[in-house]
Amino acid sequence: MNNARKQTYKDLLANTLREDANGYLIGELTTRYPNPGALIDVTEQELMSIKGIGTSKAKQIIAAVQLVKEFAAPLPEPTVVRTPNDVFSIMASELRYSPKELFVCLFLNTKNHIIAKDVISIGTLSNAIVHPREVFRAAIKRNSASIICCHNHPSGNPEPSSEDVQITKRLVSVGELIGIDVLDHIIIGGHRYISMREKGLMEIGP
Repeated sequence: MNNARKQTYKDLLANTLREDANGYLIGELTTRYPNPGALIDVTEQELMSIKGIGTSKAKQIIAAVQLVKEFAAPLPEPTVVRTPNDVFSIMASELRYSPKELFVCLFLNTKNHIIAKDVISIGTLSNAIVHPREVFRAAIKRNSASIICCHNHPSGNPEPSSEDVQITKRLVSVGELIGIDVLDHIIIGGHRYISMREKGLMEIGP
């Protein structure tokens, strides 16, 4: 039991699926679902969209998640987001060293507690393509009151591009229509970040 507790999330997934912890399948799983909480509401169809996961492996993962839900220890105190720097502190280690652009959403409840985090899009060296429907589908699934978007610039320069501004304004606009606020979009580059809210780049005009 003690040895099991010392295993990492990645190791436990690898052992459950009898896969190499450093192989493609486990790497893809931990990128899309970076912690056990991200797997709580996952469906077989979502898992089977990953190359190498068929019905059997999808059922194994879901069964393991259900077992954890049944016997889980009390949840830790929820993480509260109050400032852009809070977001940077949470996301910097995950995003600053990624060689590709990752577009990640933090889903919050009405008290600004983080209830979930999802990788929405994995891009190339220079861009991550994201569509509002992917963002808000995940937000609705999580019963989220609001969201904070984050992505990295592998170049190390966090200055927003025109495309960053455009997609952010689209997300804000769609969020207003369906009642889910987009609170901020944080861009991380190296050891720096930019809050598009603080920069005044999220206003969609009259």
